[in-house]
Amino acid sequence: MRIFDSHFHIIDYDFPIIENQGYTPPNYVVTDYQNEIADLNVVGGPIVSGSFQGFDQGYLMKALKRMGPAFCGVTQLPFTVTDDEIINLHNSGVRALRFNIKRGGSEDLSKLDYFARRVFDLVGWHSELYIDAKELPEIASTIEKLPAISIDHLGLSEEGLPHLLKLVDKDIRVKATGFGRVQLNIENALKSIYDINPDALMFGTDLPSTRAKRPFEYADIELIQCLFGEKASSKILYSNALKWYFK
Repeated sequence: MRIFDSHFHIIDYDFPIIENQGYTPPNYVVTDYQNEIADLNVVGGPIVSGSFQGFDQGYLMKALKRMGPAFCGVTQLPFTVTDDEIINLHNSGVRALRFNIKRGGSEDLSKLDYFARRVFDLVGWHSELYIDAKELPEIASTIEKLPAISIDHLGLSEEGLPHLLKLVDKDIRVKATGFGRVQLNIENALKSIYDINPDALMFGTDLPSTRAKRPFEYADIELIQCLFGEKASSKILYSNALKWYFK
């Protein structure tokens, strides 16, 4: 089955790396990722900027050139970025803006409403939130009015799942990623999200699984295939994310 990997990182020490909350990530360049997915039928996906990369775009531009047009970028930017810079990033393959609330390194939530609308209106990007879903009630009224939003890693927590599901009902998308880092019943979360909106779930490997209690493993894909039929599995593993990133 084809996979559109909705969430993975490239970490290249030829470019700035910022220690984040006492953590420094491993080097993990394009060839490392390609070797790790060699036995999977990955046909594309977004390279996601991490907290430890801040606003650096150099690593992402290099990686996108290496990966080719089936791949795209999710970047972090200061809200002071110019329209021309955003358009140049779009022309280089970037397709989304990330707000890393959990770890920092990105613009903060006070800029979410303005910035998410700005990049959507200018180049059609959606915005991605790395946030514990238990914190969603504070910003839910803002998020549900925004044009296009996704939440990373199933919202991370069991406590946050009810809040996440309310937003899924408002067409918020959710990354089925980081199974080794979440603190929730994964099977229940996947089924609950799919039941509300079959287009919402987007699988990703989360490679190299920085800071996760356990890294990605093939069983994460098998879990989805066991829980869902072939048609639903194909949506979660491939077509939902493909349509989201390449509208």
